[in-house]
Amino acid sequence: MRRLFQVLLLVLSGLGLLHASLLTDLYLRYVKEGMRPFLIASGCLLLLLGAAEAVSYPRRRRDAGAGEEPAEAGGHDHSGVPRVAWLLLLPALSLLFHAPPALGAYTAARESPRAVQERNDFDPLPAVSPVPLTLTEFTSRVQQDRAQGIKGRTVRMTGFVTPAGEGGDWYLTRLVLNCCAADAQTVKVRIHGAPELPADTWVDVTGTWHPGGTLGTKSAPVALDAHAVRRVPRPANAYTDALPLPATR
Repeated sequence: MRRLFQVLLLVLSGLGLLHASLLTDLYLRYVKEGMRPFLIASGCLLLLLGAAEAVSYPRRRRDAGAGEEPAEAGGHDHSGVPRVAWLLLLPALSLLFHAPPALGAYTAARESPRAVQERNDFDPLPAVSPVPLTLTEFTSRVQQDRAQGIKGRTVRMTGFVTPAGEGGDWYLTRLVLNCCAADAQTVKVRIHGAPELPADTWVDVTGTWHPGGTLGTKSAPVALDAHAVRRVPRPANAYTDALPLPATR
């Protein structure tokens, strides 16, 4: 029974990994895009190990004689599987039939925004309007650009809605991975002047910097006065702070 359980666990785990990384893009909910080859290799290896175990199982039974499991070291038979071990099947089955959702507003609301890298030089913003920006770039320009290049410029950013908890405002949010979902960090821009949409709704927001403090210093709020908010589909790779996609008419 123990060896049959091992075969089942190896095969289901391998199929789950291949389903998430090779046949779908579910893996992007949990790890960075660059981890895909390692997940595919791991899935194949688990299937090979499961197949090898299944092939060797009848031979081991014959060698043991009378259809019994081979005795373990010390003459004891440990063929029984502890009940708690069956719980190991749940992660494998979840990848195949009901993958856990991606991180979103629930996580972001409980995390402080990550510190952006210190910068001294900023290129001039392009002449287009609105200017497409990532949330990280907007944060850097608001709090570090002494030339105040963001002042009076209309910008456009994309992210998901995270409730702010008071005042009727909300946060435009992105989650960024260093490696996997366990180390996700948040980037937030407070949105003023727009009705709050349901948490985790992906939106494209156009607006101008919300005045406060001294622009170009840490006292400046990372906030936007919204002129327009438009719902957009959730991107396949949501764990990046990417530029908004070109607007479609």
